[in-house]
Amino acid sequence: MVPNHLFQLLSLVAMEPPARFEAHSVRSEKGEVLAAIQTQSEEEALRNSVRGQYTVGKIGDTVIPAYRETEDVRPDSTTETYVALKLQIDNWRWAGVPFYLRTGKALSIKRTEVAIKFREAPLMMFERAPVEQLAENYLVIGIEPTEGVMLQFNTKVPGPTIRTSGVQMKFRYKDYFKAEPATGYETLIYDCLIGDNMLFQRADSIEAGWQAVQPILDAWKKAGATGLEFYPAGSEGPPGAFELLKRDGRSWRKL
Repeated sequence: MVPNHLFQLLSLVAMEPPARFEAHSVRSEKGEVLAAIQTQSEEEALRNSVRGQYTVGKIGDTVIPAYRETEDVRPDSTTETYVALKLQIDNWRWAGVPFYLRTGKALSIKRTEVAIKFREAPLMMFERAPVEQLAENYLVIGIEPTEGVMLQFNTKVPGPTIRTSGVQMKFRYKDYFKAEPATGYETLIYDCLIGDNMLFQRADSIEAGWQAVQPILDAWKKAGATGLEFYPAGSEGPPGAFELLKRDGRSWRKL
């Protein structure tokens, strides 16, 4: 999931504008971003990653057995079903900006989105309005199951006093276009038929993606079962994933 699906989203968000909207230019810019992902040492890889495996739990009214109880899975399996990562991209645009990625199975809901959090204001010009009380400003790109864009920002609450509150502006495709959302594979199959390879990975991008995750995989292999955390099915993931962001003064968006 990470070097394929998640890195596809990462590269689309972080890439520079291509010279032309055609396959070679787009894929070249995506490859440049993936090649710029900072290579981590073993210590950094363990510090900036969390791996988990789900145990028995419930999603809605459905009881989900533990991963180790799944057919053809070893009862002592250390295969991860959840991953959270903190990455850095070493280029001029993204220097010092952290990228947090997470993906997992048997979570409370199934959702795919990209959330871009804007920097907090350093100070408030309004009297008696502390900056730490402001709602977080987000641009959220919804991919699945709801395709659309949401912008979350602060606005003044009507009245004679200065009070702010977080509000949202939402655009959803289904509200404006009477078309069922595609699965994604429909688009890829169509592109195959017409010979458009823009959405397909190129060899250099695949190699760059695996080069970025290999140090993490090596560190996990060396650590063995020591670093594997467990989380109940139907939850939002293992505790370590929340600590990963908490130590940076941040938090995941609630699923």
